[in-house]
Amino acid sequence: MSWPTGTTSTKQFVTKSAFEALAVEDGEESEEELVQEEHARPDSADSVKLSKSKLKKLQKQARTEKRKLAKAATKASTTDSSPRTTPSLEKSIARSMVSADEDPPLSEAEHPQPESSFETDQEDVPTKEPPQPPHALDGDVSAGAKSDTPVAASVPASVEVAAKPAAEIREPHPSPSPKDVERAVKTEQDTQDAERTKKRQNLVTRTLWTFIMIGGFLGLLLMGHVYMIILVMLCQTLVYREVTALFSLKDVAPDAADIAAKGRRDPWSKTLNWYFFAVTNYFLYGESIIYYFKHVVFTDGQLLPFATNHRIISFMLYTIGFVGFVMSLKRGYLKQQFGLFCWVHMSLLLIVVSSHFIVNNILEGLIWFFVPASLVICNDVFAYIWGITLGRTPLIKLSPKKTVEGFVGAFWSTLIFSVFWGTYFMQFNYMICPVHDLGVSVWSNVQCTPNPVFLAKEWEMWAPLGSFLSQLLGRPVTVVPYVPYQLHLLVFAIFASLVAPFGGFFASGFKRAFNIKDFGHSIPGHGGMTDRMDCQFLMAVFTYVYYSSLIRGHHVTVGSILQMIVSGLTVEEQVELMKDLRRYMQGQGIVTV
Repeated sequence: MSWPTGTTSTKQFVTKSAFEALAVEDGEESEEELVQEEHARPDSADSVKLSKSKLKKLQKQARTEKRKLAKAATKASTTDSSPRTTPSLEKSIARSMVSADEDPPLSEAEHPQPESSFETDQEDVPTKEPPQPPHALDGDVSAGAKSDTPVAASVPASVEVAAKPAAEIREPHPSPSPKDVERAVKTEQDTQDAERTKKRQNLVTRTLWTFIMIGGFLGLLLMGHVYMIILVMLCQTLVYREVTALFSLKDVAPDAADIAAKGRRDPWSKTLNWYFFAVTNYFLYGESIIYYFKHVVFTDGQLLPFATNHRIISFMLYTIGFVGFVMSLKRGYLKQQFGLFCWVHMSLLLIVVSSHFIVNNILEGLIWFFVPASLVICNDVFAYIWGITLGRTPLIKLSPKKTVEGFVGAFWSTLIFSVFWGTYFMQFNYMICPVHDLGVSVWSNVQCTPNPVFLAKEWEMWAPLGSFLSQLLGRPVTVVPYVPYQLHLLVFAIFASLVAPFGGFFASGFKRAFNIKDFGHSIPGHGGMTDRMDCQFLMAVFTYVYYSSLIRGHHVTVGSILQMIVSGLTVEEQVELMKDLRRYMQGQGIVTV
């Protein structure tokens, strides 16, 4: 079919791919086709003009044929079992049904086209084709040519699309063979079996290493304070290595294009990391040794220079590292090197300083280290139990598995557990006595004056309440025995339940920022050491600050007096003090050698 010249082409009813597949012509025809059509069309002078009645009859017959074709195409598309008919074809069929209800376009003789073409704003303008007899719609082109009507026989494109059988309209959709289905099912089953096997192996490994860690921890606890300090130093070293490994200059490109050493990493990066780590530990552990072992370091001539000059030595060592860092700066790596410098110092603050407080808690008495750490583990376990049992409401987006029900249930469970757990361990001098000798163990006969918080007291009840309980129990009840340490245990339990978990949330956000699952693989089945120590650091700092502010007794000791004598008196003043002290003791009847 051809389009009259001087008119704009109508909109496409279907997609371009559908036109190509159905061989539907879109747009205007080529010049050769127009020439052939002009030769095939009879001259207007020789053509016989149809009467009005005959023309209306032909139009009515054409509309009837269009409705039949549209209904047949619609019925074929609805009964088709394949849903893969393109939306563009469906629109084309619908439009053909709508166009079938309208009058067919008139001939050019009745509505001649203007000489100048223009663009119309209306959509789907029907083409100005003369009507054709019914036999031309059946595809008998020769009959149309032999008829006495000079009108060109053609069918609209939309009707041609609608007339296509359903088998030609829908896309091919081959059904899978039974072998393919069986192979897919077998592959899916193998994948599920592999995942279950992997989860089972991870569970076994995680459980095994949990018992190994618990057994190793209890064994070192029984062996003595010095072994616990070594354990803390090992843990902080692993955590520091895992955290600082996240920031490396290995894969960082230079920030300037004119670098001669482009692609080479900074050779000082790891060296400076561990140098600052060693200097910080020297300063912090030296402070702890001097504070808790004054009677040793200030009486030993070899340790006296270390005790009196410890802080100036630590500062000089840090200055050497600072100068080394400045000398290692290179163009192209400046931003990364300064980022590494800040990263290292933040790691030292969060890891090494926190570990220093853990060591101080051990030296103040193992109970100040063991019980708070146990409360954090207890809270984590109860949160897991309550979460899988009643958990429904997410707690925080950083940890999707944490639930509000698990958080609240773990809070009350930890409160109850803390009272019984701490009350049991406060009965042993090995747990509550501060350290005076690093060589003691659980088998040593440790004796000390207990802190007043471990001594039992009585709380006098309100009189009406006492009378009610006396009548209820059948015996006089006027006081309630308690130990002040039990009240402190409730404070520790509240912090371990409400604040310490945010150390874990902080670590979760940290891992999400670097798109990693675990900080490392130091512990099989558990990830890195940082994954296990994230909450313990925060709990240790709180315990030390709380103990040193509200619990520790401030009294004069031999070590503190000796520190003042050695650091504040000259040799002549020290000799004079010794003579006066000997004279005093002789007056008291005490014989000195």
